[in-house]
Amino acid sequence: MTSPSSPELDRLIRQLFGAVERQDLPATLAMLADDAVMADPHYPNPTMRGKAEIEAGLRWGFGSMQKFGFPIEQIYFAPDGQSAAVEVATHHILKVGMHLRFPQMFAVEMRNGKITRLQAYEPYGPHGIAGAVLVITRVVKALQRGKTRLNRR
Repeated sequence: MTSPSSPELDRLIRQLFGAVERQDLPATLAMLADDAVMADPHYPNPTMRGKAEIEAGLRWGFGSMQKFGFPIEQIYFAPDGQSAAVEVATHHILKVGMHLRFPQMFAVEMRNGKITRLQAYEPYGPHGIAGAVLVITRVVKALQRGKTRLNRR
């Protein structure tokens, strides 16, 4: 782990992820600024603005998870000491027992000792029409490569 360039932000990040892992809603909300923004495509409202929307989103998340897991791999601090990128090895367990494991990044910003922004970035490709076009393009290319290999024999 990198030594923190911002001990206050480092502490706040670790406390925030710990509170979410414990599903401690009051502790989580206490670390957020009143005008905080939380963005995560896993939630019904992918961009939550303000504590009321974030609280509703977290209640939904806590209701669907048996266990949140955010083991921190690395924290990359910005020179301003007020923002960082956090790399985690996410491991959640749904209430139905299913394990979800994937790498994830978070952008975190702080002002006056409170989190003002928490934005999740997942390693998924595009969704919707763009995702469908990409999948079709990859399948066509794979088929073309297979046809080329057969023609060489």
